[in-house]
Amino acid sequence: MDINILQDAATKAATRAYVPYSGFAVGVALLCGDDDKDEIISGCNVENSSYGLSNCAERTALFTAVALGKRSFKAIAIYSPNAADYLLPCGACRQVLSEFVGEDFPFYLGNKQGQFTKVAFSQLFPKPFKINE
Repeated sequence: MDINILQDAATKAATRAYVPYSGFAVGVALLCGDDDKDEIISGCNVENSSYGLSNCAERTALFTAVALGKRSFKAIAIYSPNAADYLLPCGACRQVLSEFVGEDFPFYLGNKQGQFTKVAFSQLFPKPFKINE
């Protein structure tokens, strides 16, 4: 798949964010590869006046994909029109993603200029918690 399509999907997903408190919209596009068919599952952040009940865009996309039966993931793009620098996922999202992706899993991190950079998951989260290790 053309990575530009994934990045465009993340950019579009950010427009659907519900962010009345922070004003910091985030969009994610998760490339799934189950059944030899690539599919993009998008997510956005959804805030709540009780911040602890909010959900990040990364987890929204991943949880949606899992609920749809997806288990094979190829790449993720993360974008915010508010991020001056390349947007990094929070620690909670990194830990949740570690259940499903490997060290070389590609992250395409975007900034408000629409530029993206590629990093491997191991660069973002070198030592995830594993219950059996």
